Amino acid sequence: MRIGLLAATLLGVAFAAAWSLKDQRPPPAHAALGDRTQCAAYSGLPPGWGQDAHAGMVHLRGGAYELGSTRGYAEERPPQTRRVEPFWIDRTEVSNAQFAAFVAATGYVTEAEKGEGAAVFRAPEGNDATTAEGSWWHLVKGADWRHPEGPGSSIEGRGHEPVVDVSYADALAYAHWLGRELPSETQWEYAAKAGRNNESADRALRDAQGRPLANFWQGLFPYQDTGDDGFPGRAPVGCFPANPFGLHDMVGNVWEWTTDTYAAHGEDEATRGAGEAVSVAPMRSGAERKVIKGGSYLCAANYCVRARAASRQPEEIDLPASHLGFRTVAKS
Repeated sequence: MRIGLLAATLLGVAFAAAWSLKDQRPPPAHAALGDRTQCAAYSGLPPGWGQDAHAGMVHLRGGAYELGSTRGYAEERPPQTRRVEPFWIDRTEVSNAQFAAFVAATGYVTEAEKGEGAAVFRAPEGNDATTAEGSWWHLVKGADWRHPEGPGSSIEGRGHEPVVDVSYADALAYAHWLGRELPSETQWEYAAKAGRNNESADRALRDAQGRPLANFWQGLFPYQDTGDDGFPGRAPVGCFPANPFGLHDMVGNVWEWTTDTYAAHGEDEATRGAGEAVSVAPMRSGAERKVIKGGSYLCAANYCVRARAASRQPEEIDLPASHLGFRTVAKS
């Protein structure tokens, strides 16, 4: 792990002091991010970490925008005008290094560590068209944030990757440790669209030269990710250009938790893919589900198609998964 236990504990103490002083300094300068070279050199801890209450965050002014889409899946419709008050939001997904600091300072144990593990994606062998829907998900005992692919895996040297295999309660506990919250769906989508209309915010995730602008699946899902974007799997945070609000990885890489309980915007029945991209089994009757946003590195042209600002999925609050992380928000 990039940060040792002692260093992480000291960071937690520093945070308590910073909060007690109600630091009024301007937000810190950002680490240079936005390409593979820069993200590879990033420690996973933003400048000002442990000293500034808004370390690693961007301030958004808020305003009115259109939530949802007329072009996406049924659960994204109909679009609705929403207004957002000013708020702060993490510039990147929460990293392993940041979550490790939280655990070291508090002794927190995640639900995956206490329970049955987490849902882990494993690509089927070969290229068999008869592969059962969702069979690439496995509930793995011993899979957790420290061992994201299961026993034998590690986050050693991966402090700059997004933390995964965390439940809703785990993400919320981290946010509260910092005096923050998880974003609402309205806040999250406002930040992801970044002042763009639905059409431009949901366009293909490639630049004019055809280069990927986010981490999503290239190739035939679920058999082979060719890694044309440089990452046949999760990418470190901040490897791709920021959106107009200065935020990285708002689409692709990993899905992100929000505080909203899932309900369709308009139509009760979502189209193919809703509820399938994460779950390892049919949704349990009565299980509480939250909205997750943004898609992940598993979204492909032939499956999911949800690496978009307006995309949304239901996820059971106690089902950690290997392509599900989060970021935090704070009041302005």
